[in-house]
Amino acid sequence: MPETITIEVYADNLHATQAIATQLAQLVHAGTIILLEGNLGSGKTTFMQAFGYALGINTTIASPTFTLIDEYIEGRLPLYHIDLYRLEPSQVPSLYLEEYWRGEDFPLGVVAIEWASKLPSIPAEHLKINLSVPIQSSCNKNEDLNLSQADITLDEDFIDDLPSDRLIQLIGQGKAYVELLKQFHPV
Repeated sequence: MPETITIEVYADNLHATQAIATQLAQLVHAGTIILLEGNLGSGKTTFMQAFGYALGINTTIASPTFTLIDEYIEGRLPLYHIDLYRLEPSQVPSLYLEEYWRGEDFPLGVVAIEWASKLPSIPAEHLKINLSVPIQSSCNKNEDLNLSQADITLDEDFIDDLPSDRLIQLIGQGKAYVELLKQFHPV
């Protein structure tokens, strides 16, 4: 089993979450695989927006929920932002996602996969990022933030009411990702 390291960081506001994403973007290299997990509204796309900006991507990064894969090539590294939310796990193999991290058909860059739990097989070495709203935040808002698409329609009013603090768990699996997280210093 590959070497693993876990770091948990509490971000008490949006700026702190963006700072974490920015620092990670400065540490990644071509071939990095990021697996993003978290409920609806947990901040996966917001995290990726700051991450992409720190890579030098000036295009607005939006959730690729409907397009499935967005490719950004103007930054320091190409960013392949993938969202598996709308797919069943049995549909994922037809996307041939491994082509993005092999570097043969696409320039090697950073592959970031939202709803990565739907992957039929997880790459042995990767950086997993779990975003969640701390329990005290959801209790303070008297909301159940374990949401599904059937429960809500994500509109601006709903998003504005979400807590801005996050618990961010970074799990590096494999030597390169363990070394990457050893360089990470939470702000």
